Amino acid sequence: MADKGTAASLVTGNALAGDNYLNHTKGLRSWLFTLDHKRIGVMYLVSILASFLLGGIFALLMRTSLLSPTKHIVSADTYNQMFTLHGAIMIFLFIIPGIPAALGNIVLPLMLGAKDVAFPRLNLASYYCWVAGAIFSLLSIVLGAVDTGWTFYTPYSTTTNTSVVAMTFGALILGFSSIFTGLNFIVTIHKLRPKGMGWFRMPLFVWGLYGTAIIQVLATPVLGITLLLLIVERTLGVGIFDPALGGDPVLYQHFFWFYSHPAVYIMILPAMGVISETVSVFSRKHIFGYKAIAFSSIAIAAISFLVWGHHMFVSGQSNLAGMIFSFLTFLVAIPSAIKVFNWVATMYKGAIRLDTPMLYVMSFLFLFGIGGLTGLFLGSLAVDVHLHDTYFVVAHFHYVMFGGTVIAFLGGLHYWWPKFTGRMYDEAWGRIAAVLVFVGFNATFFSQFVMGSKGMPRRYYNYLPEYQIYHQISTIGSFVMGIGFIIIAVYLIRSLIAGKPAPANPWGGATLEWQTTSPPPHDNFALSPEAGDPYDLEAFRWDAAVGGYVKKSDAAVAVG
Repeated sequence: MADKGTAASLVTGNALAGDNYLNHTKGLRSWLFTLDHKRIGVMYLVSILASFLLGGIFALLMRTSLLSPTKHIVSADTYNQMFTLHGAIMIFLFIIPGIPAALGNIVLPLMLGAKDVAFPRLNLASYYCWVAGAIFSLLSIVLGAVDTGWTFYTPYSTTTNTSVVAMTFGALILGFSSIFTGLNFIVTIHKLRPKGMGWFRMPLFVWGLYGTAIIQVLATPVLGITLLLLIVERTLGVGIFDPALGGDPVLYQHFFWFYSHPAVYIMILPAMGVISETVSVFSRKHIFGYKAIAFSSIAIAAISFLVWGHHMFVSGQSNLAGMIFSFLTFLVAIPSAIKVFNWVATMYKGAIRLDTPMLYVMSFLFLFGIGGLTGLFLGSLAVDVHLHDTYFVVAHFHYVMFGGTVIAFLGGLHYWWPKFTGRMYDEAWGRIAAVLVFVGFNATFFSQFVMGSKGMPRRYYNYLPEYQIYHQISTIGSFVMGIGFIIIAVYLIRSLIAGKPAPANPWGGATLEWQTTSPPPHDNFALSPEAGDPYDLEAFRWDAAVGGYVKKSDAAVAVG
């Protein structure tokens, strides 16, 4: 009878009433000094979502100001500060740490059947580095918000009276958070895999995090040193980047983009990992081309270090350098395309369920496809000369970063929400919000492709009346998207209060995190699980009695 009870408990899989990581210890101190990767991931999640809210407010204020070509709700200087803060907050405080530090921290050890990451104290230190970096970055708002753009281009950033030092020092500290997380994940993946999990039995989300961690460790120090040199130049007057002091501003661009283009893949590789997990589960099919997707993650990580020069086609570099960087830009599209083709092949003849996470998968495929293809336009030398520094670049960047990373983040958040909260959200509202975000996003940014191709420069405060209709469509779309995000916030928060208890495996996933209770216990697993094929979905069947999927063998024991 005891064996039957244990099996039945595993099948039901909800631990809200019992001991779990959320109630294992109580009090604010237990959270602030926790070494539990799940709690650290939750703290990251709350913090980055607060940053997303602030960055989104700046975006809506900008779009509102641009409704008219001449009448604005803010001054020109304030507008410059708002688009700088929007970009810096969204990039450094939200998108870069979003999936790895929040969802990755929560899920990675669970996927590996481990009790925690390899270095729990380093994990907590990485979070507090993020907090310290965020404080310095946001302190710049009080001291005189930066107006340089999120790239901090010299020589303007060395001469403006705004608080460049505080913002760049904050970004420097955030770099340490990124490096600590990357080191931790690399060691965790190498050393804490369970019995039966070789390199080609790892979930593809783990492969995505692994490629991301390599980039974080190798590329982030370059940004840190560059920003430190910028601070030294501003404070000590040493001529490094400022031509008035004998420096070279193009050198800054090389240093900055040597990090910042790999940083694009710090943002997108984990997103691709999320898509690989969800597209298989909600198509009820084994992932197609597992090894091709895994190797493409490493290929993207490697090639990403070689393409920074396509940001500098009009900076005066040689024709030969431009041709080489153009070729490499087209080359890096190949491993990304491999992933897309394999995801579509996974969906082919699958039993697709249009639950909320799958809606975000389909949104990702459409939006990232447009973002990737328009990147090829910008990688072409002749076309880029016309499109450089126009709204076409703004639209392309957002289709990749928002249409790719943020959409995948939302898909992963909804996919793993029942696991780490123990609660189900309202599926109907989830679908409505997903549609609103998709429609609002396309209205916001597709119109920017059109005005950019017509020559509308980015970052302009005033503009010609001929562009007004496009700006108005873009602004209306941004508010539709904002409504979608408000709905998401409302139903997710409501689920924490009144949501239905989640079973261990509500979606039918075969990776190891679905083989523990929802929410997981403090130590994740009573016994270290043995890994099998992470995409063997045939081993699970729907059980209406528990409202989720169960292993066929466990169900047989429970019934017996």
